[in-house]
Amino acid sequence: MNERRFLLNCPVDLITPNDALEKVEEAVRADINFHIITINPEMIMNAQNNSQFLNIINNSQMNIPDGIGIKIAFKLRNVVCENIRGVDFARRLILYANENNLPIAFLGAKEDVINKACEKFKQDYPNLNIVYKRNGYFDNDDEIISEIKSANPKILLVGLGSPRQEEIIYKLKNNLQGCIMIGVGGSFDVLSGTVKEAPKVYRKFGLEWLYRTFCQPERIRRIIPALPLFLLKCIIEK
Repeated sequence: MNERRFLLNCPVDLITPNDALEKVEEAVRADINFHIITINPEMIMNAQNNSQFLNIINNSQMNIPDGIGIKIAFKLRNVVCENIRGVDFARRLILYANENNLPIAFLGAKEDVINKACEKFKQDYPNLNIVYKRNGYFDNDDEIISEIKSANPKILLVGLGSPRQEEIIYKLKNNLQGCIMIGVGGSFDVLSGTVKEAPKVYRKFGLEWLYRTFCQPERIRRIIPALPLFLLKCIIEK
């Protein structure tokens, strides 16, 4: 399954994880830049008042549905949508890089977190060719872009939070060649083992956001208003 539908003027690709990875493989063979957005209700709501971010979403190469909110919104339209967890797809890309000897880069999170994550990656994927890693605390985008360009990765994971990560990837698209780029939000915290992954029952029903809210109550102010408003707007749009 691979069909592009729109929610509140934002494109979402109805695609399976395997088909999404096939598209990545096609982009690697064609040596083209390929921007993946793990799109969720919070991003879509942000795009309603941020024309620059909306433009980035509409010009990415693939927007994979991440979160129960997207699935519910499509269910209201009698459209089947498979939830693809961003952290799971990040793992697929790392494995793919390891198996195909593709240079990979990581940008984001705190210094100790990104170092711990890369150490774990090297343990789990002995052949992984990490050509660049950098924490997410910097002021000069041009300097970071220059560093990544010099490293010349073929896969780049950026965990700066949205829309910051999408904005810097959008800039990088004009400076790199043949690179798969994806924003992974707080996935480095999970991948490094710094933050405990949501229990299986939460993941099964797409409720990781609820588990993370329990663990990090400060997220309530950001997530809780966005989800019901998103669903309400989708109902009105329908």
